[in-house]
Amino acid sequence: MSELSRASDRVTMSDVAREVGVSTMTVSRVINDKGDVSPATRRRVNEAIQRLGYRPSSIARSLATRHTGTLGLVIPDVANPFFAEVARGVEQVAYAEGYNVFLCNTDEDPVRELDVLGSLEEKRVDGIVLCSSRLDSATIRLVIESHAAVTLVNRHIDDAGSGVGVVRVDDVTGGRLATAHLLERGHRAIGFLSGPPGSHSGQLRLQGYRNALLEAGLVFNETWVVGCGPVAEAGRAAALRLLTSAPELTALLCYNDLVAVGVLQACVETGRRVPLDLAVVGFDDIPLAALVTPALTTCRVPRHELGMRAVELLLNRIRTDGAEQQQQEIVLQPELVVRASA
Repeated sequence: MSELSRASDRVTMSDVAREVGVSTMTVSRVINDKGDVSPATRRRVNEAIQRLGYRPSSIARSLATRHTGTLGLVIPDVANPFFAEVARGVEQVAYAEGYNVFLCNTDEDPVRELDVLGSLEEKRVDGIVLCSSRLDSATIRLVIESHAAVTLVNRHIDDAGSGVGVVRVDDVTGGRLATAHLLERGHRAIGFLSGPPGSHSGQLRLQGYRNALLEAGLVFNETWVVGCGPVAEAGRAAALRLLTSAPELTALLCYNDLVAVGVLQACVETGRRVPLDLAVVGFDDIPLAALVTPALTTCRVPRHELGMRAVELLLNRIRTDGAEQQQQEIVLQPELVVRASA
């Protein structure tokens, strides 16, 4: 049987109504769990639905309820293991609550990020999880105004509006913890590969790095801080530049573990031994961090929990159906994991 034939044979709400001898409005009330239907009639309608194999139209239901049962998840890089684990947390909770998730990858491109957000608005998703956005604060505020419910992951915006959920890692503490560990190991010339210029997390980790240096009575040296892309090859290239311009460095703190892996590659190319000649610390504790040689010292981020908590806040906002709420913020703490690289 062709797809067209199957579609034409599909059981409708009118078929159920005729089977039971009630109006389509009564069937609709039963399907949408509305009142004004006697228990006996409700039972007969449900039995007919099961007997005939009726499946409510998702389009019709969305028109009636003003909900589509879909969520949008926007992430900068689908290939990055950090975001893959966040996405798993989002999907796990969404699936359990009966929602489908549109996963949108922006490739670290703000223009593409705006495009996918516009597409999600056209699809009338019930809410959006916007993860590590590369957009400026003013643009994100416009995004929030355009969607019924938004949760921001690893991005805090002052006066973002009522009901906006925020779930983030305490990146300042993470940067300080990692730098303090290097200081405790005797390092005084510590560089920082700070990640993409549009990364809010990178800026906060830089703040933590700077705070730790100042607390130790050291001068913050801007020339020891170099931005880079959030991938291994970018970390390798940035490390080669920095170690050439500042050969006195004995340690490098990295924006994430992928950047740190790139630093390990640069050390092999330049004959530096890790950690004897250069200590290396990453961030995130993706699975790869424990598998490389030497294994990476890093700050562990609860990636799966980030995704789960983000959807929980988002669904709470959706269930209130636009009622006025206070902005909710959940801050998760990183944990220093000491391994062989530092």
